[in-house]
Amino acid sequence: MAIQTGIRGQKKFVVNEDMIASRLGSGLVNVFGTPAMIAAIENTAAMSVQPLLEEGKTTVGISLNVSHVAATPLGMEVRVETELTELAPNGKVMTFKTACYDEAGLIGEGTHMRAIVDLVRFETKAEAKKEKILHRGIVPTMK
Repeated sequence: MAIQTGIRGQKKFVVNEDMIASRLGSGLVNVFGTPAMIAAIENTAAMSVQPLLEEGKTTVGISLNVSHVAATPLGMEVRVETELTELAPNGKVMTFKTACYDEAGLIGEGTHMRAIVDLVRFETKAEAKKEKILHRGIVPTMK
């Protein structure tokens, strides 16, 4: 099967301590954090197409536009759904419609884009970036 629109992904899990906003540094509340929701969306989309990729290929997230519209407490189940809605003409960029639900209803929705890359080439290029900076004697600083 080739990558085509209509491919769906789904993931279910129970919100635990490692997923709450106060633990993730995204707020002071002890509910399902937006960073955890984003990671779950990215993972669900990536895993929905990974089995269809050529050996040595993977996907990387390149864009995410989501709203987190309702709080989910510890211990409640979350369901993440993704659907591949658009494939770029070059076949390398995919757009997913995303929705997240807890047992009470919708908690988040939006779109997510992923690009297909060669895993070794991608990681090698990233490492070369670091080496290039070190060879120029530039020390990265945070402002």
